[in-house]
Amino acid sequence: MTVIPSALRELLHDPVFWARYTFAHADGPGADRLGDIQDLLDEEEELEDERDWDDDSALSVEFDVGGGYRVLLSVDTKADFHSLEIAVPDSPDAAELGWDDMAHWHPYALRWRELDLICQAIATLDPQLPHPGAPLALLCRFSAVFEDDDVNQAVAAVDAAYRSLRPQQSDGYWPRGADWLARADFRGQNVAWQLDQAGNLWARQEDDHERDFYSTRVEPVAGTDQFPYARLQALLAAATTAKTSTT
Repeated sequence: MTVIPSALRELLHDPVFWARYTFAHADGPGADRLGDIQDLLDEEEELEDERDWDDDSALSVEFDVGGGYRVLLSVDTKADFHSLEIAVPDSPDAAELGWDDMAHWHPYALRWRELDLICQAIATLDPQLPHPGAPLALLCRFSAVFEDDDVNQAVAAVDAAYRSLRPQQSDGYWPRGADWLARADFRGQNVAWQLDQAGNLWARQEDDHERDFYSTRVEPVAGTDQFPYARLQALLAAATTAKTSTT
């Protein structure tokens, strides 16, 4: 069962939350549209200067994709740190896919088609979370697009996900699909995807690029602590089964 804390459910309709979550508050894409909520963001910054950093301000989300497989999202807009993990039924420990912050980020864990599949599975298992909707809006920061993606379709889906959460009669700042694309677009950045004999799909960025592709999804090396390729394959298989299930 997908579990979104009630506190986060309320924040999903708050432009201040999205300005923090997407890093628009820190001059990220969309910063030029903040308008009136800039004052609210400044007030939050002042309060955080007095914050006890021993307090855990993270909110945890569990997205069910079927078969006991789950995508785990940790959201901490106070610390500007968000992480993505997956949990599988045969292990008590979650495995990290990526994280996003403003210091040493490695967020790009999923191909667009994988994220789309995951969100479709979530929607199939929980009709209260349609696709595109809250899951895509929250998880898209961990995905990127490349030359072989339908980028227009991806941007339209992310834009629709954001719009589905926007309060009626709200005319101020709200995130857009174009904001996401500004961070997620790696077309022309010499990122080459490799598929090995074990079915692992990993990325290598060649020279001659303008933006660095920060991801832990790099060439597998036996015997090292690395990206959880086998678990991701199993999770995507479970998502495919859930998506095609009619029960």
